[in-house]
Amino acid sequence: MSRFLKVLKKFFNWMLGLLSSDMGIDLGTCNTLVYVKGEGVVLCEPSVVAIEKDTGIPVGFGDDAKKMLGRTPGNIVAIRPMRNGVISDFEITEKMLRHFINKVHNSKGRGFFHPRPRLVIAIPSGITEVEKRAVRDSAERAGARTVDLIEEPKAAAVGVGLPVEEPAGNMIIDVGGGTTEYAVISLGGIVYSKSIKVGGDGLDNAIMEYLKKTYNLLIGERTAEEIKIRIGSAYPLEEELTLDVRGRDLIAGLPKNITITSEEVREALQAPVQAIVDATKVVLENTPPELSSDLIDRGIVMAGGGSLLRGIDKRIAEETGLPVHVADDPMTAVVLGTGATLSMPARLRRRLVVKTRLDF
Repeated sequence: MSRFLKVLKKFFNWMLGLLSSDMGIDLGTCNTLVYVKGEGVVLCEPSVVAIEKDTGIPVGFGDDAKKMLGRTPGNIVAIRPMRNGVISDFEITEKMLRHFINKVHNSKGRGFFHPRPRLVIAIPSGITEVEKRAVRDSAERAGARTVDLIEEPKAAAVGVGLPVEEPAGNMIIDVGGGTTEYAVISLGGIVYSKSIKVGGDGLDNAIMEYLKKTYNLLIGERTAEEIKIRIGSAYPLEEELTLDVRGRDLIAGLPKNITITSEEVREALQAPVQAIVDATKVVLENTPPELSSDLIDRGIVMAGGGSLLRGIDKRIAEETGLPVHVADDPMTAVVLGTGATLSMPARLRRRLVVKTRLDF
């Protein structure tokens, strides 16, 4: 009888899978990406929520909310519920997740009956058991049928196509918005990992601080991000660039316009970039010799939006002596990995997903 019930349960879950939109989610500090099984990446929006101060009611999510950053009236505040890769506001994160899940799930036109989706969510490798449970609980309350967690570097490695199930060393660096994740992976498991709280946001903050100290110019997050994208670099460029920047003069309190160079931005980014390089060396120093020899041939693969910073691969390659490759589409590497996990055989999926204490 118990065998019959197991078969019935499998059949029931299979039917639910046909009717629901199973999803892989990269719940990032800067952006949330959603992958739907069989369709690919269907959503990429900022991890930002605009809420009314007095009532706490959300008035905008994602793209709509980001447009309000720094431009909201007194009664509306645009916030990021994710900080350094983990949830800083559980209630707002749950509402944001529910909004994105419903936005994707309800757009499929499945009629009156909407089975809840199965989710695979990427999480930083260094978070605590409590933080893992918080992510899972938020996703379940947001409407998930089941929730599996996968560490971001594992998901990124799967997403860029590394043979993680082979008995050989694969090293991945995922430069996200709030953290940079490092992992050496073999046989579907992480042999050594490291996470530092330096990422795209840290690069933006370094630019803001540099302009404040050097030019007494106050700029916002969006302007700092634009500077990083347009002229930021971690390695000398063949042709250096310039950019006009507008902000507020801290002394006069009036609008001010300056011209900065890519050399200046590189100087501003020196500290966070060096932190990323130093952490890479620490990971290599702690990698078993047998796997280190594999990295000489395979090299290091970089993913995440931060890996698009000009020359960061050259900088790491120069200081480690190893070949460094940036993924073809580093922004989507993690979410593609979560999506691939949805279709994996159960045996391999069990080796990749994270177990929390309550799972045993």
